[in-house]
Formats: sequence, C-alpha cells, structure tokens
Amino acid sequence: MSHLEIKNLYKIFGKTSEKALKMSRNGSSKEEILKKTGDTVGVNNVSFNVEQGETFVVMGLSGSGKSTLIRCLNRLNEPTSGEILLEGKDIAKATKNELRDIRRKHMGMVFQNFGLFPHKTIIQNVDYGLEIQGISLKERRAQAKEVLELVGLKGYEDMYPKELSGGMQQRVGLARALVLDPKILLMDEAFSALDPLIKKNMQDELIALQEKMQKTIVFITHDLDEALKIGDRIAVMYEGEVVQIGTPEQILTSPANDYVRDFVENVNRARVIKAESIMKKPLTVVNSKEGPKAALRKMDKEGISSVFVVDKDRKLQGVVSAEDASKLVDQGEKSLKKVIKDVEFESRPDALISDLLPMATQSSYPIAITDDEGRLLGVVVRVSVIAGIRGIAEGDDLNA
Repeated sequence: MSHLEIKNLYKIFGKTSEKALKMSRNGSSKEEILKKTGDTVGVNNVSFNVEQGETFVVMGLSGSGKSTLIRCLNRLNEPTSGEILLEGKDIAKATKNELRDIRRKHMGMVFQNFGLFPHKTIIQNVDYGLEIQGISLKERRAQAKEVLELVGLKGYEDMYPKELSGGMQQRVGLARALVLDPKILLMDEAFSALDPLIKKNMQDELIALQEKMQKTIVFITHDLDEALKIGDRIAVMYEGEVVQIGTPEQILTSPANDYVRDFVENVNRARVIKAESIMKKPLTVVNSKEGPKAALRKMDKEGISSVFVVDKDRKLQGVVSAEDASKLVDQGEKSLKKVIKDVEFESRPDALISDLLPMATQSSYPIAITDDEGRLLGVVVRVSVIAGIRGIAEGDDLNA
C-alpha cells in the first residue's frame, strides 16, 4: 500500500460545481466548462501515489493547478470529488475533528511566504503547534531546540523573525512543520521567494535533511531545475491535469507531449542523467586467482587492451593491461598480483554524467561503476560519456 494515494481528484470553483463535474467527466474542456457554467476547473481527475520516504514533486506553470492540488491534500481546499488516502484512510471523508488531528499530527505544511508570527521568538514560532496540542513547556522547548539544530538554526532561539534573512526564516517554517513529526510534509513553492543562491542552499539542505529523515514529501514548484534536483519522481501538471509522471530521467528523455517537451528543451541533461543509463556490462573480467595467460586470452578474444580484476564475490580488485600480462607470461609468472594496478576512476550508478566527464577525459581505462560494497556493476568508456551527452542533447532515449 502506498503511503499517500490520490484517486480521481477534482476541485471545481463555482456555484454549479456538480454540473461542471459532470461535464468534465464527460470530456468537456476547461474552457467549455467555464463558458457554459462560469465555474473553473482547478484540479481535473488527478490520480497518483506517493511512496514512504519519497520526495514527490508536482511541477507546472502558474495556473496549472499544482497549488490547488496540494491544498486539497489537507483540505485547505475542499475537493469536489475523489479520494485522498493516507495509509488507506480517506482524508476527503474525515470529520472536522479528524481533519484537525490530521493537520496537527500527520500532515505538516511549509508555505512560500513563511507565515511566521512576528511577535514571537524563533523557538516560540517553532513550538507553537506543540503548544496547541497541550505539550508541556519543557517538553516542547526540548523538541523545538532539537529541530532547530537539525535545520542549522542552533543559537537563534531567542531572536525574532525580522532579525533573520529570508532563507533563515524559511528554515524556521520548515522546523515548525518538522517539530510535529508529520507522516507527510507538504511544501508549496517553499523556496520560490528566495534569492537564487539562498534557494540553491535550501534545496541542498532539504536533500541532506531528507537523507536523515526519510519523510514522505509532496513538493510544489514551477521551477524545472528545482524539480529535477530534489524529486525522486515528478508529476507535470497542465490545465488542472497531470500529463506525465516519471523520474527526472524519464521526464527528460521521454517527454509525454509537446508541453513537457517544451518544458525540458533547454535543460542541461548531463546534470540529471545518471551513470546507470550509459554504463555497460564489462566485456569480460578476470578473477584475481587467474593467471596472466588466462587474462591475455580473454582480452584477445574480446579485442580489448585491459581488463578489470575481481575476487570471488565480484568485488573490484584493480585493472590489468595486456602489455603487463604479456610481460608476466614471458617471465614465466603464474600470478597476476604483481601487475594489478589500482583503478584510476571508480563511481556509483547514481553519479551524474557531468561528474563522469572529467574522469573520462583523464582516464586510461574505462570508469568502473561499483555498488556500495565495491562489487563491479558495469563500466563506462569515454565514448559512452561523450555519446551520452550528445544523445541527451538531441533528446534521444538512452535506454532505447
């Protein structure tokens, strides 16, 4: 079961929403509905799921319905129709008391405009939600201090919002949501009001925090670069509808329609596409117990001049060149140990192509792609990096 599941969600603004809903279900466009009823379709039959610990980004231009959608999730906007299932329970059917409990304990929200109380200190702003819940002063202050340290604001507890920069104020807003330890964190254009450098820093901090917290996050943005940077998956909205859902790579390499294609046209894809998209299985490997003759035979068969050496668990031990192996054969050596060299460059499957490029230009051997245990998963050769960047720039699907 998904952590959060949205099923056939509609939000229609106007006095004849039921009529407009019926028209929408029958295929009428947003413009037709507005013309005939005067009602506006904000969210049109949206369905998606968000997994535990996932950062799910909803992206679209102004008027696409993304902020209307996120406000439906905690019913700041009342949905016209559809289901909002949090661990299987429908928020859309919750009573007022149940909804109040959901907002206080299960769904935290971070807004674009910070929304801090100017007359309260930073720690008073952060522990406000706990105060409403009736938590004792000592306990809520301890929790607030812990979260303020987490977001990098230790030592600012007794200051006031006006004494902090915009980025620091947004951290307070984030801390205020996190102190409640919500199951879902909703972030509505949370960084869009910040200066570019501060915005980048906040994105980096959110990514770092997410590695520690593993929260389920629904993040709204109009900024494609931001979506690609922080999103595990992205939903692209247009005219109230979700027109594509996918990973950053899927959105970039296989846009669903012209709208998405125009969106991603000028993105530096080398900063998004990962090594796993261009790596290949090694043509052959040599076990560390094999001798130079066996190594030479394998290299000759595949027409290559070097080969990676692995142990019985396929953990990478190094690399051997045909020239060095040939010298061992002439010397009558039975072991490769003397000529196994350290791998020049080693990386992970989630490394970006932009990070591999300087390695590819300097390395005499292919780049080894290994997992966290050091097992060899694949290799990336220089031509693959260059061809990958060219292919990406032309919008090719690297997995084709």
